[in-house]
Amino acid sequence: MTQDLSSLARALYARTEHLLKHRPDLAPRRPRIGFHPRLSDAELATLALMQALLGYTSEARRLRYARTHLSEQFPYLPQQPGYNKRLRKASGLIRHLIRHLATDTTAWTDDVWVVDSTPVECARSRETVKRSDLVGWAQYGYCACTWCAP
Repeated sequence: MTQDLSSLARALYARTEHLLKHRPDLAPRRPRIGFHPRLSDAELATLALMQALLGYTSEARRLRYARTHLSEQFPYLPQQPGYNKRLRKASGLIRHLIRHLATDTTAWTDDVWVVDSTPVECARSRETVKRSDLVGWAQYGYCACTWCAP
């Protein structure tokens, strides 16, 4: 698993670095004079995308996981407040990077969409179904699930 994560981290970092080299305007704006961050924008975006792919919703858990499992790929990780501030400022970069990665997949140009939806109860009686505006769109039937019972 560690080998796969490090390969994913390297691939995402290389793609992000390449994107930033060709589009430096995507990086968050910084003053010319002042501190330079120890964690680059490419590393920050890579870390954020990896944690999203791994399913972490808590930023504290993300950083804890990164400190224990990804310390080889990311030798320096800021504390949570600094990470949050940098992440918010880099939201445009991350959004553009996600779109850039999505356009490289075959799902981007695929004409089949998979939709997952919850069935919504429209009518209970056959008479109501017959006079409904949803005739031809909705089906009349019985649902035995417990969450759609009144």
